[in-house]
Amino acid sequence: MARKSGYAIGLDFGTESVRALFVDLEGNQVGAAVVKYKHGQITRTLPTSGAKLPPDYALQHPNDWIDGASRAVRKALKISGVPAREVIGIGVDFTSCTMLPTLADGTPLCVDRRFAKVPLAWPKLWKHHGAETQTDRINLVARRRKETFLKRYGGIIGLEWFFPKVLETLEGAPKVYAAAEVWLEAGDWFVWQLVGGEAKDLPRSTCQAGYKAMWSKADGYPSTAFFRALNPAMAHVVRDKMPGRLVAPGELAGVLTPTMARKMGLPAGVPVSAAIIDAHVGVPGAGADKPGTLVMVLGTSSCHMLNSTEDCFVPVVAGIVEDGILPGYFGYETGQAAVGDAFDWLRVMLGQRNFDQITESARAVPAGSDGVLCLDWMNGCRTPLMDGSLKGGFMNLTLNHTPGHLYRALLEASAFGLRWIIEQCQEHGVRVDKLVATGGLPHHNPLLVQIYADVLGKSITVHPCQYGPALGAAILGVMVAGKKASGFASPGAAIRTMAAPRKNVPGRQAVVVRPVHADRKAYDRAYRRYRNLADMAVAASKQE
Repeated sequence: MARKSGYAIGLDFGTESVRALFVDLEGNQVGAAVVKYKHGQITRTLPTSGAKLPPDYALQHPNDWIDGASRAVRKALKISGVPAREVIGIGVDFTSCTMLPTLADGTPLCVDRRFAKVPLAWPKLWKHHGAETQTDRINLVARRRKETFLKRYGGIIGLEWFFPKVLETLEGAPKVYAAAEVWLEAGDWFVWQLVGGEAKDLPRSTCQAGYKAMWSKADGYPSTAFFRALNPAMAHVVRDKMPGRLVAPGELAGVLTPTMARKMGLPAGVPVSAAIIDAHVGVPGAGADKPGTLVMVLGTSSCHMLNSTEDCFVPVVAGIVEDGILPGYFGYETGQAAVGDAFDWLRVMLGQRNFDQITESARAVPAGSDGVLCLDWMNGCRTPLMDGSLKGGFMNLTLNHTPGHLYRALLEASAFGLRWIIEQCQEHGVRVDKLVATGGLPHHNPLLVQIYADVLGKSITVHPCQYGPALGAAILGVMVAGKKASGFASPGAAIRTMAAPRKNVPGRQAVVVRPVHADRKAYDRAYRRYRNLADMAVAASKQE
């Protein structure tokens, strides 16, 4: 069957903003718009009371997601000139684990006047780190009980995940926990708002559940006995507070309601895909439909996604989920908790108005940063150590070093962390044959990509689309539209047609960054020092 005409929308929810991307069925961008969240990241004071938040809190306002997405879709629709009636599907990706408690009708507790001034009633952003003691207890109980789900997560449950945040609320704000009738990921909440329906039928993403809520296709969620061992009041959290049906990304969650259609300027009835984690959708967005390709989604933080035919225990992974990214494969997730936000933090700390001057200064510094060494754990270490309590820092500074030395050392530290992850994957039987970079950073920070290539000793393909996750989300929208509407007989056909780079097509040409082999010895030495420093930092943290 020949492909039809039509357009898909990818909604890409990031940490600071939401992007709406309109593409045709060849993957060509026809319109895009970005809208910043009115409240941004809520990290200092609560909007309703002005109360100061603890330093490890990171919250968001759910109204920002609806308002931002509606405005972005309307703007992109106007830019594209596309007739709204020709939109055949919508896909949604979201930061994760960003999650919230709601009432049975989907009303977030933070907009209920009873709880508007209670911080733990608000959506907890993925980078919220308030559940450190609860995470430690989850891991301790899981190890004592020899829970098999640990194997899927490299032997450790992460600080940023779903159930640590639920347990944090139970213990820190028990009235909020008691009032919560539904706990869910923000991506699932948003899709629920798009398609409507009762709580018992809300579509929960298997991607978000599998990677962040300890769910598996074979075993479901952890047992009642496990949750009871954590806290008796949480024994029946899944049965009582997690209604809904599990739906894989690229499968139909429902269709756009008349209410949301009016907000977005679209016709009602447009098919909507189940949500997917923003990093994971970068895989189809980068045109990667085969195993062995590590897709690096580089932004505020980074996630490295890999499909494999092998189900292997790898101690560095954040998750191994069957059909978690694409059907037929085991999807491996690793990632680093501070990348773009760490770079921006350093820029601000050094008093730089933008990255231009500090980048040029860093280019002039040789490989290895003249001995300056950095641990890039400014937001903890996701993988390979899965410890959000770890702290970052710089070493070997002298009065002769410049801002360029600090910035280059931070870029190199990010590359060293990735090298550590890849080495561990390969040592445990998971092939990494090809590297693809997508997201905003590879296009805006070519120095970072070059350092990655040099440290890894491998070429890196920079995908031409600057909006890889949004494109991937749009592909999911095409998938739920079905063969009759799109003409695609399989997910792979849609991915290859809409996202694979093409040498002779303007705007679809990839850039291949090759390593400078002359710098390899210097980076090998610096990498060994980085690993030694990491060992010392971990040992010191255990003594605190």
